[in-house]
Formats: sequence, C-alpha cells, structure tokens
Amino acid sequence: MLTPYLPYPLYSGGQIRSYNLLKNLAKSHEITLFSFIRKDEEQQYLGKLLKFCRRVEVFKRRPAWSLTNIVLSGVSPFPFLVAIYYSRTIQKRIAEELSCKRYDLIHAETFYVMPNIPQTLVPKLLVEQTIEYVVYQHFVENFKLFALKPLLYFDVAKIKFWEKHFWKSADRVIAMSDADKRVMDKEASGLHVDIVPNGVDTEVFSQIKPSGRPFPTVLFVGNFRWLQNREAVFLLVKEIWPKIKAQKPNAHLWIVGRNPTTAIKELAQADIRVDEMVEDIRQAYNKADLLLAPLLGGGGTRFKILEAMASGLPVVTTPVGIEGIAAKDEQDVLIAQSPAELAQASVNLLQNKNLAQKISQAAKQLVYQKYDWKDIAQSLDRIYQEVGGGKR
Repeated sequence: MLTPYLPYPLYSGGQIRSYNLLKNLAKSHEITLFSFIRKDEEQQYLGKLLKFCRRVEVFKRRPAWSLTNIVLSGVSPFPFLVAIYYSRTIQKRIAEELSCKRYDLIHAETFYVMPNIPQTLVPKLLVEQTIEYVVYQHFVENFKLFALKPLLYFDVAKIKFWEKHFWKSADRVIAMSDADKRVMDKEASGLHVDIVPNGVDTEVFSQIKPSGRPFPTVLFVGNFRWLQNREAVFLLVKEIWPKIKAQKPNAHLWIVGRNPTTAIKELAQADIRVDEMVEDIRQAYNKADLLLAPLLGGGGTRFKILEAMASGLPVVTTPVGIEGIAAKDEQDVLIAQSPAELAQASVNLLQNKNLAQKISQAAKQLVYQKYDWKDIAQSLDRIYQEVGGGKR
C-alpha cells in the first residue's frame, strides 16, 4: 500500500480511512506500507501501524512550496500536486521491493502517488478519495485574483489530464461515492469503477451520550488544510450565523479544526469559539446540539458527517455535503442549499427537540447498518481477491 501521508495519528479523513482499512484488512492480508511523511517526528507513530503491517517504510516529502516542486511543475508535464509527491527515491525502493518479493497487489491511495510506481506486472488498484481536479477547479472558479486565473486553470487542466491517465493505467479504480463514479465514467469511458465509501468506527462513537448545555450549540468540524472547509466556515460565519442568531440570540457557534489560518482564528468572538485542538473529537459531538456543514466543494465523503451521525448528533448540510452517504432529507438529515435555508433548518432543529431526536436516531441506525469499517473492509477485500487473487 502506498499513501501520501502516514495513516496515524488520525488527524485527517485520509488518515482515518487508511488506518481503519489497515486495521481490518490485516486479519486476512500481509501488508507492506510505504508512506510519505512531512516531519521526522512522525516516525514515533510507526509502532501504531506495525500492529497491522509486516513492514512500514517512510519517505520524507519535500516541502510543498520548495523550489524543486515549483520548477518541476513549471518545466515538466506534471501539475504542482503531482510534483510534490514525485520521488525517484521511493520509485527505486518500490522497484527493489517488487523485484525481491512476491506481491499480489499494489494499493495506491490517490492518483498523485502513482508516478512513483515503476513498470510492473503486479496489478494496481487506485483509490480516489476525492476527484482532485474537481476540487481545484471549484477553487479557481472562485479565486479573486483574475490575473492569476489563467495560470491556475492551466494547472487544473494538467491535474485533470494526469488524473484520467492514472485511472486508465490502473487495473481497477475505487471511488468514494456515486457522484464521483459518474464523473469518472463520463471522463474516461471503459473504466472498471467500484464504490467503497468512507466509514466510521461505530464501537468508538457508540459510547457518546449528549450532555446538558447552558446554551444551544452549533458545531462545525473540519481540517482547514482543505479548501472546501475554509470556504464553508467563512460562508457559515458571514452569511448563515447572523440568520441563526436573529432567531436564537443565545446560540453559540463552536468551530473545531486543525490547521486554522489566521483569518479563521480571527472569527472568534463572544458567541463564536474556535478550537484548533480538541483532544477527543467525541467531546465536541457530545457537547453540541447539531452539526452544520455548509459545504459547496464536491468530492469524497465527509467523515465529520458520518461521525456526527454515529454519535447521535443531528446534521444540517448541503446536497454536496451529503454526497456518498445514502441519507434521506428530513429522515436522516436536513439538506438545504442557500444560507437562508441552511440557517432555517438549523433553527428548526434547535427549536424542535422531537425533530432533532427523530433525525439523529434514524441517522445513527443508517450509519451502523451501512458505514461500519468492518463491513467496508470486507467489500474492499472482495475487490482485492478479484484484482490480485487471480494473478498468483
């Protein structure tokens, strides 16, 4: 398995996914893990992964905005995203590994690590946690500096070209949602795309029981390294929150997420709390009345929504935010599009405890039935057998 990050600690959605899949797949597979790291200190976590992997090797990634990456993306056909992860060192090590040991399958998380896989007869399974060109295209469309837009659009075009190229070069491709699969099928006909959604450790989140709160609390959760979360939190604070406060003056907003920018930290005020570090995310779900996720940028499945549902916390989100989760509006979740609609849906939950309880109970049942990591790992295991089992 090749990942663009170390799957521990569980700070991001990608880490949560890879860690839980390793944990469950290790019961029936011998796995060698090759991972990029950003800092040498991350090596302290190798023991957490050696419980599930027969060996773990890590490779220091160049800083994103290094001169090497900038030059490589400028003079080579690779986009900036691929340049960050392109490494002849790791490519050589994978080639050595494949030459001296027999492997049934190579599992690559994200297309942008694929250039590091040398020519080989070992089947390749590519897992696309999100369709990257869609994410960056959405960002560029809303970018304010028009003079830079042509350059950014050119990089998006390169991302799209290589993303499609590696979909086609893989023996099998996995998407997170029906929406992502439709994009893949449209852009690259003839692909064999399976859906293996994200999930949640139901045993971990089943222990949560809502506690009493002195005031209504609306929760936002997201890693601010990602463009979609930065966009969503500003939409929430600037356009949605004032409408909620107009009807619920005593309500408080709690923003929880790693890597907040200075501008996000400055959103804090008397009724808005910004927390970069919450020791246990279950504490946040336990102390809130609802999760509000006004996401506009598509791609993947949102762990925060699955975790909130598993915790018994009702969710308000957009059609894009609920993509990849088989939840029904007004049954498992409240879905709205405009800031006014998102605000009103949130107020409805804050004011109607029976509605909030009905939504949260139905959502919890849905997650336990369809999105437990054990079941998701079994689905992936079946694909492993189909792709790699027949090549022995």
